[in-house]
Amino acid sequence: ASLIIVLVSASSSIKLFQKWIFDKQLIHELEKSKTTAELEQLKNQINPHFLFNMLNNANVLTKKDPGKASQVLMKLSDLLRYQLYDSARDKVLLTSDIHFLEDYLNLEKVRRENFDFLISKEGELSGVQIPPLLFITFVENAAKHSYDADKSSYVNLYFDIRNNELFFTCINSKPNIKAVDHSGGLGLVNIKRRLALLIPSSHSLKIEENPNTHSICLTIKL
Repeated sequence: ASLIIVLVSASSSIKLFQKWIFDKQLIHELEKSKTTAELEQLKNQINPHFLFNMLNNANVLTKKDPGKASQVLMKLSDLLRYQLYDSARDKVLLTSDIHFLEDYLNLEKVRRENFDFLISKEGELSGVQIPPLLFITFVENAAKHSYDADKSSYVNLYFDIRNNELFFTCINSKPNIKAVDHSGGLGLVNIKRRLALLIPSSHSLKIEENPNTHSICLTIKL
């Protein structure tokens, strides 16, 4: 009788353990599914915001300078091709994402007077893959908040790979009169959330304000 009790207890324990494993796997899958859905939602929020800004810029230029408006629309098609097709993947080449940022900043240069930018690349960048659209929100904010009608402005980007880490720095000049942010900083909130979901324990973000410059430094462990 005692042997039967032991066998029944052992069988029950095994079944309970198997159920615990199954439940844990189910919870993990549900959490993963929820995270994936939220990541897609956050990524998709970048696209309309970015597109709206660019189309608005082109609309303003059609009245002031039709030639520049045509250039903006042509460059915009290249940017949208990247956003619609290349960035649909989980990972993209870092060099492709940098080229996308260069196209974006060239657009800013076309539509703005007295604006310049720099993209510095150090270390072995070729072959490195990252989640898509990690940097555009920072660069978009930098371009927007650097605008000054009275003096020259700039956005400088630095990419450096050392010891299996990617160091990204974005520095922009500040205008004499601070730009009004109608978005309420939603773009920055979204990118922080994406980073927290994508690479929670392998990144650090620092934001620094100086009298003449604003900078962010993002470090990612590769």
